[in-house]
Amino acid sequence: IPAHRWVLEARSPVFKADLAHASTTGENIAELRVDGMDAEVCKELLQFIYTDSPPQQIEVAVVEGLLAAADRYELEKLKLVCEEALCKIIDTRSVAATLALAERHRCPALREACMQFLSSPGNLKAVMASDGFEQLKTGCPSALLELLVKNMLTHEQQISTSSQIDSYSNRTK
Repeated sequence: IPAHRWVLEARSPVFKADLAHASTTGENIAELRVDGMDAEVCKELLQFIYTDSPPQQIEVAVVEGLLAAADRYELEKLKLVCEEALCKIIDTRSVAATLALAERHRCPALREACMQFLSSPGNLKAVMASDGFEQLKTGCPSALLELLVKNMLTHEQQISTSSQIDSYSNRTK
């Protein structure tokens, strides 16, 4: 996909470094090989680089790919836009993969949204009954451990509070 060298260099320090080492033809045209990126993601990435406008109404898989590309090419604004979009569509089917994506690409807001979603007992129970739980165990063991510890502490606090209420009730009778 053709793009202007100076635009890429101006927007991304990674593109700037890559282009500094790219070989050029006699017409001063550099060719960069971008592995591991879907053509649709690449098209949306370039659209953002040129316009600074977030993509509109694209598939979840493309948003996930854009998040990875934004992280790879150090495009923080695009990364935040993708995080925000993914935070809005977390559900029991997607939370495990989304949490793994957040962990892999250092997205604290997205990670927190996933953890918040999973902290609901009903949501956690639904995920535990699905294939997503296996994905959580293998892809995000530290997040799963954090979640389980948090749930245990919450449960212990509820028991402690209940015991304190019972003790107070018995004293006031």
